[in-house]
Amino acid sequence: MKKSLLIIFVALLALYSCQQKSSAVTKMTPTEVNNSFYTSEDAQLIDVRTSQEFTVSHLKDAQNICVTNDDFEEKVKNLDKNKPVYLYCKKGGRSAKAAEILADMGFKEIYDLQGGITNWEESGFETEN
Repeated sequence: MKKSLLIIFVALLALYSCQQKSSAVTKMTPTEVNNSFYTSEDAQLIDVRTSQEFTVSHLKDAQNICVTNDDFEEKVKNLDKNKPVYLYCKKGGRSAKAAEILADMGFKEIYDLQGGITNWEESGFETEN
């Protein structure tokens, strides 16, 4: 009996901790990102694609920190964990990975652009090169 209660407790604790991590990440549409990031004074916008992709086009005011580089975690340590962080990649896969890493590092507000820069452009928003 005690053993099964312990197993249930551990399972509930694991489930709760997973829910806590994912709650720090909010997926946003291009319109929501445009309306939220560009009206915020302290938000941070991170393009997690490669530097080559960033050079071709990127969102205005974005900084490039590639999530597939070995130094990603070291570079994001320079960001403010208490300020909102907006992430994007090409279609959403790499930014989801980056969002998970930032959540594990203790970032408070993480916003992930649904569909990445591809969806941003298809929604009619401009990019820079």
